[in-house]
Amino acid sequence: MSSSVSLNIDQKESEEPDVAPISGTHSFLGLRGHQLNFAVSCFAGVGFLLFGYDQGVMGSLLTLPAFENTFPGMKASTNATLQGAVIALYEIGCMMASLSTIYLGDKLGRLKIMFIGSVIVCIGGALQACAYTIAHLTVARIFTGLGTGFITSTVPVYQSECSPAKKRGQLIMMEGSLIALGIAISYWIDFGFYFVRNDPNHGDAAWRVPIALQCLFPILLISTVFYFPESPRWLMNKGRVEDAKKVFSALYDLPVDSRKIQVQINEIQAAIALEKDAAGHGFSIKDLFTQGPARNFHRVSLACWSQIMQQITGINLITYYAGTIFESYIGMSPLNSRILAAANGTEYFLASLIGFYTIERLGRRFLLFWGAISQAICMAILTGTTYAAGKGNSGAGIAAAVFLFAFNSCFGVSYLGGTWLLPPELLSLKLRAPGAALSTACNWVFNFMVVMITPVAFESIGCYTYTIFAAINLLMAPVVFFFYPETKGRSLEEMDIIFNHTPVWQPWKVVQVAKDLPIMHEQQLDKEGDLYDGEKGDTEHIEVLKEN
Repeated sequence: MSSSVSLNIDQKESEEPDVAPISGTHSFLGLRGHQLNFAVSCFAGVGFLLFGYDQGVMGSLLTLPAFENTFPGMKASTNATLQGAVIALYEIGCMMASLSTIYLGDKLGRLKIMFIGSVIVCIGGALQACAYTIAHLTVARIFTGLGTGFITSTVPVYQSECSPAKKRGQLIMMEGSLIALGIAISYWIDFGFYFVRNDPNHGDAAWRVPIALQCLFPILLISTVFYFPESPRWLMNKGRVEDAKKVFSALYDLPVDSRKIQVQINEIQAAIALEKDAAGHGFSIKDLFTQGPARNFHRVSLACWSQIMQQITGINLITYYAGTIFESYIGMSPLNSRILAAANGTEYFLASLIGFYTIERLGRRFLLFWGAISQAICMAILTGTTYAAGKGNSGAGIAAAVFLFAFNSCFGVSYLGGTWLLPPELLSLKLRAPGAALSTACNWVFNFMVVMITPVAFESIGCYTYTIFAAINLLMAPVVFFFYPETKGRSLEEMDIIFNHTPVWQPWKVVQVAKDLPIMHEQQLDKEGDLYDGEKGDTEHIEVLKEN
């Protein structure tokens, strides 16, 4: 028995009786079109700028005399496990918030979740900055993580749902670049405050002020969040069609009754109808783990593993501990190690811009496949150079520093933004917020694992820590090649068709299905942007649901 839902992307507005005709072009903050899209990206980017700053700020503070005197039990030389646990428990807070977004994301909406997350980060940052005991610092880091988890599980979904298909990759890759920029900013601030470390009256400022400065980013979000448009797809899912039309009007800089906007509305309504017909009920947690015509479990699995792969590359052993690695394991002076850590973060950001310019040209699969191979090579070389540096070879120490830069560059071009881009692109509308929340929780769980084990691994097996990550990166390349479809240029609703045509017990065939299925309506919309003046285009009728 099979059923189908048809998507007529050129349906006339008069054929939709439940939507009253409205006209006029709307704006937010006085902006529309490209300007509004840029403003939305910058706003969402502040959330990832905060994320990057939080990730990088602690790395160079751990070896400061003032920090060690305040928390003597956290010295890596005496208790590497405790140091790793305190730093990594931040990720547990992030994971808990991400999991709660499975339900709260669609219940409250994208903007409210980002607002709540920003308030929590502001409070948590202040609590960290005034900590005097390990317990206080630990609780504050977990609390801060809760806020960051809300933000990071929502920003990619919000950005993807507000972006046109042909620019979605670039815009979310820009969010990845802003993570790297936040890391770079944190490294330079750490470096600047390093010079007050020996001040008898203000030595604590060397680590308290850099931590406190993270509060600036959520304050900016809190003060502007409700001036921006809500996700139009979330509005549609809540039955607020008129509000969604106004948002699309502002994003596309077209009258509300334009044909292009009506085409978009019709497609989203068809996608919602597909899910309702298939499930017959609202979202349930079991939807994440059942296949159905929409291939839910297949898509959720790909989303989660993309985020897991980002973390098991080993990026955060560098991000969190760059200063410590340069100083303690490559043998550089405290000053030089901080300069190099800051330079490394800056180069990381600059390299990530390459991904911004290539993601829509080369595609997601190309960048992730070759990124994994190049990262494996860097990690393998780091094993040998770090080993030689530990034996007193200064040239090998320089080479090790170079390949730490190289690894960050390879990651910045590919996995930094690419794995935040894939989950919202792969998931259906009903599962986009909960699925992205679950995939983000996976990111934080494995982030926790890497950050937790890094000090212990370096103390136990030294340079062979890099060997483990070299092998993992090498194994990731065939996973990308055989299991991940190309999403470049596809509308979010178009992916429903691709997964629906993939056999349930042959998930690898999704790659070929995506290759065989031509880009459908987005190119037509881009070529016929003047359709809103009343000209009728060709009717394209797509069967988007069938039982296999």
